Amino acid sequence: MSMKRTLAAGMLGVSLCTVAVPAAQAETLKIVNGSATSALTVPMNRAVVVESDQPFAELSIANPGIADISTLSDRSIYVLGKAPGRTTLTLLAPDGKLITNVDVQVSLDVAEFKERLQQILPGENIEVRTANDGIVLSGVVSSTAKLDRALDLAKRYAPDRVSNLMVVGGTQQVMLKVRFAEMQRSVTKRLQTSLGIRTPDPTRSVNVEAGTGANLNGAVSVAGGGGFTTAQTGGFGIGFTGGSVQFGILLEALEQKGLVRTLSEPNLTALSGQEAAFLAGGEYPIPVASENNTVTVEYKPFGVELTFKPVVVDDDIINLSINAAVSSIDTTIQTSVGTGITLNAFKRREAQTTVEMRDGESFAIAGLLQDDFTDSNGQIPWLGDVPVLGALFRSADFQRNQSELVIIITPHLVSPTRGEALALPTDRVKAPTEAELFLFGKTASTGKSKGAIGEVSKQDYSGSYGYVME
Repeated sequence: MSMKRTLAAGMLGVSLCTVAVPAAQAETLKIVNGSATSALTVPMNRAVVVESDQPFAELSIANPGIADISTLSDRSIYVLGKAPGRTTLTLLAPDGKLITNVDVQVSLDVAEFKERLQQILPGENIEVRTANDGIVLSGVVSSTAKLDRALDLAKRYAPDRVSNLMVVGGTQQVMLKVRFAEMQRSVTKRLQTSLGIRTPDPTRSVNVEAGTGANLNGAVSVAGGGGFTTAQTGGFGIGFTGGSVQFGILLEALEQKGLVRTLSEPNLTALSGQEAAFLAGGEYPIPVASENNTVTVEYKPFGVELTFKPVVVDDDIINLSINAAVSSIDTTIQTSVGTGITLNAFKRREAQTTVEMRDGESFAIAGLLQDDFTDSNGQIPWLGDVPVLGALFRSADFQRNQSELVIIITPHLVSPTRGEALALPTDRVKAPTEAELFLFGKTASTGKSKGAIGEVSKQDYSGSYGYVME
């Protein structure tokens, strides 16, 4: 039994020696025939053994602050890295002759950092080097997020001493497709009356109006013989004469309905991390007072505005900072500036947000439903309370405006293509020849283009196309 234990212990010792030898060789520098096999690289706070094939009598280090040395024997030297830098180790023979000079490079110990980097970001092609007292990262990573993780980890080992030479591979251009859809509905109903009485004495003529006065002021004017005139829409009048007195009655019953739809689909492409802007509309001139009593003109943009900044975070995940707005000139609100200058107000609906989504996914980033309701009822005191006939001395006004706006965005990762594969809307239209214009009355040539442009020109646009509202 003791023989077996002794044999097992001997085999274990042989295996441990076999494993330990390569590690010792990995941290040993050989000096053969008076020259080093390579430069000596020593990690900071770690030691390397230098072995010489011939004995030495003296050795020295140029900068003891970078590396510390001690002799293990007349052929072995123990070198300890103390601070990042470069110095020289000199070996002298017993007769005073120079054996060799060894370049000693002390750098940061990045072995542990490399291990952690492989554990956290497996499969990423990141190269780690040292430069003086810092770390240099290079290679190609798959996303911006993984690049940031590698930098954060490197800063743990060398704060404020990390150089980033990494690049992000893959598609880093984002096309943003935005759809603006707005629907406006309005309904107005009005029932108002106006009564005019004229006597032979014009100074005693009377106009009686049932309403707010703003809508019916001067609505009815009684002429001779009981006639009447009016500028109101939807007016129905009756005139009659009773002796020397003429009467005129105007009944206004009006119902209005309106529907407006606006739709815009701008597409815009930008590089990851860069901002892009888009405007489809115009600019409105606004006078601005300046020095010396002069007036200058500034222009305020209106229409469909889009500003966005995409960042490809990881693989196909896209982070978007978006500012989208829809503005228009409001002619119902005006203000006067100076003499003879009238300015209109603006209607503006704006959304500003940051979202994150994958390639091809969609988000409704904004939805606005506005519902305005106005109901008014006016009457002439006492007369409006008379049954049946009191309706002639009352007015009712009903108005309702609804507006709904939706903004939907869809990002796509895109890459450039050949110009021959792209077609413009103008490619399908060619100027006609003189014969086609004067003899056949054609405003466009019938010639066909080749390639992708020709395929587009074959499309038939003879029927209805575009947005059709019924």
